[in-house]
Amino acid sequence: MPVAHSAAAVRRALRRGLVIPAHPLALTARRRLDERRQRALTRYYLDAGAGGVAIGVHTTQFAIRDPKVGLLEPVLALGSDAVDQWAPGVPIVKIAGVVGPTRQAVREAALARDLGYHAALVSLAALPYAPDRELLTHVSHVAEIVPVIGFYLQPAVGGRVLSYRFWRKLAELDQLVAIKIAPFNRYQTVDVTRAVEDAGRSGEVALYTGNDDNIVPDLLTPFGRTVRMMGGLLGHWAVWTRRAVRLLAMCREVVGPDDSRLAKLLRLGVATTDANAAIFDAANQ
Repeated sequence: MPVAHSAAAVRRALRRGLVIPAHPLALTARRRLDERRQRALTRYYLDAGAGGVAIGVHTTQFAIRDPKVGLLEPVLALGSDAVDQWAPGVPIVKIAGVVGPTRQAVREAALARDLGYHAALVSLAALPYAPDRELLTHVSHVAEIVPVIGFYLQPAVGGRVLSYRFWRKLAELDQLVAIKIAPFNRYQTVDVTRAVEDAGRSGEVALYTGNDDNIVPDLLTPFGRTVRMMGGLLGHWAVWTRRAVRLLAMCREVVGPDDSRLAKLLRLGVATTDANAAIFDAANQ
């Protein structure tokens, strides 16, 4: 049985600021799981300096869950085992994607926990019309099993618009350790960062960019007095991963004290975007 990791331990690791690639799926020419190359992909990410892996998301998120395909457990097991064999005792954060209605999401979270995953990235795409209360209940059920990472998925690929009110309430969840912010929309990105700061959780909930169109600005910008993106959980970082590790390090080197001229201007840019959202009622398009 894998050793359990507390939400506090996962939180500390994520707060350090990590490169976390969204793991692809390696297939043979006959479109079968290529176990050798799947393991090699995981080893590549860790050799490149990634601090975590996310499996069962993006390109490994969908068809592997089909009962006729039956690859969810094998793919998650391969990933977890590859991490453990690469460097026993090294604190690599293992994140499993969790999707579907609540019953399915809870089942997937339990599987991830049993396979040694430290957190679940919770997709809400299966609940496109559910009110905030139902969404929060859904995430809380998953959080009873394993620490959770919130996920703002862009609507263009199956996500939904989520309100500031939703993120403000989610930020109060004790087992919430991070949020992947990937709406590809500046107004919606600011909604999340403001909600976490307003909840007083910016020192506990690590924010990770998933905005492939704004990676460097996200990593450089102070979104409030206490809020920054600590790292990235990105499909973009599934390639050129060593370069991504260096990019994150460069951004963290550049980020200076909050009273620097650059920080003030970047923070003012966020405030201007937030003001513009009110003037143009961006929440209602």
